[in-house]
Amino acid sequence: MLRAYLYLAVFIPLTFLFAASAIVWTLLDRSGRAYAFHSRLWARLSLAMAGARITLRGTEHLPDGPVIFMSNHQSNFDILALEASMPRRIYWIAKKELFDIPVFGPSMRRGGYIPLDRSDGRKALKSMENAARIIRTGKSVVMFPEGTRSKDGNLLPFKRGGFLLALRAGVPVMPVTINGSGRINPAGRIRLYRGNITITLHPPLTIPQNLPKDETESQLMAQVRDTISAALEH
Repeated sequence: MLRAYLYLAVFIPLTFLFAASAIVWTLLDRSGRAYAFHSRLWARLSLAMAGARITLRGTEHLPDGPVIFMSNHQSNFDILALEASMPRRIYWIAKKELFDIPVFGPSMRRGGYIPLDRSDGRKALKSMENAARIIRTGKSVVMFPEGTRSKDGNLLPFKRGGFLLALRAGVPVMPVTINGSGRINPAGRIRLYRGNITITLHPPLTIPQNLPKDETESQLMAQVRDTISAALEH
């Protein structure tokens, strides 16, 4: 536990330092490359401090154009692992409240991350339409369809939001299976262990055609869940 507290004592100020620096650099570089460099370096330093190593598989499945990555969620280290290792720039869809955090929130906005307002149905729908529009411009986003971290590594029930977004955006969905992150930092516990995180990128799934909307959503959800689950280590 002491190791975890020492890690947090460095990780938290490091995060805000990188967030502040990224804001400044976005004023000088509007291409987004400087921000992406900050994000990747922050993630790799954070993983190195924790003694976490990353193995990435399945990059040959990456298609051209934007996709929605949908991953299982075992640990806070999932975000770091994906940010550090993905071979293309990724954007995050996050709850609107995170964008209100000083320094960190404005940095996320400058980085092109997408806020999702879930305070009521109308605002959620508007956020979803905005996210779909942004994805269609060419941005690949990451979502955790479980909505929260699994405490035992087994998949939790999927929420509909990501699949509704996929239907509105009309881009392929790429299932992602993460193994090992839950052993490095178990969900709900202040513990930190060294270890390896394996990320598996599965072949992209196209949106089923010629089906009623509800059936299309259900079929896509089942395909993503089955694909992720088949590669989970128990």
